[in-house]
Amino acid sequence: MARRRGAAAALTAALSSPALVAAVSVMALGYYSTVFVFLDHWLGLGTTAGAAHAAAFSLIVAACFFSFLCAAAADPGSVPAAFSPDAEDPQGLKSRYCDKCCMYKPARTHHCKVCKRCVLKMDHHCVWINNCVGYANYKPFIICVLNATIGSLYASVIFVRDLLQTEHNFHILYVKIIHILAGVILFSLCLTIGSLLCWHIYLMCHNMTTIEYREAVRAKWLAKKSGQNYRHRFDQGTRKNIQMIMGTNVLCWLCPTATGHLKDGTEFQNTNN
Repeated sequence: MARRRGAAAALTAALSSPALVAAVSVMALGYYSTVFVFLDHWLGLGTTAGAAHAAAFSLIVAACFFSFLCAAAADPGSVPAAFSPDAEDPQGLKSRYCDKCCMYKPARTHHCKVCKRCVLKMDHHCVWINNCVGYANYKPFIICVLNATIGSLYASVIFVRDLLQTEHNFHILYVKIIHILAGVILFSLCLTIGSLLCWHIYLMCHNMTTIEYREAVRAKWLAKKSGQNYRHRFDQGTRKNIQMIMGTNVLCWLCPTATGHLKDGTEFQNTNN
């Protein structure tokens, strides 16, 4: 019950974010224009093909919106109150103490200046969900990005097919402006969200966060300079890395709420030990 109240409070706070409202507005506008403007003009929603495309696109948008809400409402990962570091940790206690939270933090945990707290396995703070992306909500976040990419590509195909296969009154100024804006927005979404998806698939396959990747750039350079091969210390191999985030059951990979495989997020196997 307390967890549900916490999620509801987090969602209420998230909805007060202008960036989050803008993201939801783009989803709503994209859905309306794709289905009720471009698809209806191309095939007609009353036809079998038009209805099938509308149903498929609606399902993708619904899945995207649900995973978006899951990522926005979920606690990205809080340090347990009873956590105490290992005194023999080679990383040292000093580097694991947060002066702002006045507490020790586990490995891979970082302090978020926006949320003003430490987040387990923090990747970054996402303004679009008004929340940090961390250990507990990374799965719904990456599912949301995947669904958004598929939805953007699908909408682009419908837009192009409508543009090429049906007649338009481009001599009317507002019709021309609408199609130019739609094309620019869809192209931008496909490029940016698609790139973001590729980036996080790469990170997931290497069991690495965005913060850790930045830290690894210098580590790789130092290793190369000394004639050594660099490997991220939490890299368990592609298959295991993916399972640590998405779960061992492939059938549950696309379910943003299937996070029962997650532990407390304070301990990770170090391949360098």
